[in-house]
Amino acid sequence: MGSVFSPYYAWSGRRDPLNHCAMNVALYGPGGRWAMTERGRRAVHREPRRLVIGPSAMHWDGATLTVDIRERGAPLPSPIRGQVRLKPRAVTSRAFPLDPRERHRWWPIAPHAEITVEMQEPGLTWHGAGYWDSNWGTESLEDGFKTWTWSRAPLADGGAAILYDMVPRHGPGSPLALRFPPGGEAEPFPAPPKALLPKTRVFRIRRETRCDDGHVASVARTVEDTPFYGRSILNTHLLGEPVRAMHESICLDCFKRTIVRLMLPFRMPRITWGGPEGGGG
Repeated sequence: MGSVFSPYYAWSGRRDPLNHCAMNVALYGPGGRWAMTERGRRAVHREPRRLVIGPSAMHWDGATLTVDIRERGAPLPSPIRGQVRLKPRAVTSRAFPLDPRERHRWWPIAPHAEITVEMQEPGLTWHGAGYWDSNWGTESLEDGFKTWTWSRAPLADGGAAILYDMVPRHGPGSPLALRFPPGGEAEPFPAPPKALLPKTRVFRIRRETRCDDGHVASVARTVEDTPFYGRSILNTHLLGEPVRAMHESICLDCFKRTIVRLMLPFRMPRITWGGPEGGGG
């Protein structure tokens, strides 16, 4: 909603966020597909517990978030169709400011959840651990930050650890190191020392994380390597135990470059027609 990485939204002067909405779907591994087709406000419908963007929709019934996906991949136009059901063990109540001026906020809605994925195209099905959060702000990300890194790791007791390191453009950054016990609210813990990771192979995006003193963090797999963003799976050590973490690094200075924004439409096409149920796809 007001797609933060949309070049169309940036070129429009960010006047109308509801005219720049997308359902982002990323499937990794064999047969993996990726979609982030942007749609205008005529294809968006919002209710308190339901959101429709083109042919895809999500619904919250108070216990389960159900996401019905009907998209087409980019740059290869392969169909992506299926359903995701996410059931939080608990919903947290606290959102956190990410910058000194508090123009950007992050809410870890469900730090630990059960997730079921049933895809018809491609044919993939699995059940496992899930996560649900939300970010919002009153200015663009590139105006607020130079870089940030984020990671989430499930813990042996069924809880989760989340790390957030920001480099704001206005004032100093304060790292967030949070432990979420099963079914509980955030518990801050002392941020471990920083651990440098190798840059992404293709676009050389800088990566780092935090790791318990005396232990080593390593990249098990890179799943996104783009001109401004890297997403990885890490083997690391937090709160006294070995963990496997999902990790992201964002370079907003890279994102601001004109050449990068001109490249984005190849993976983020825009459709300006079609109603919310028909999808315009």
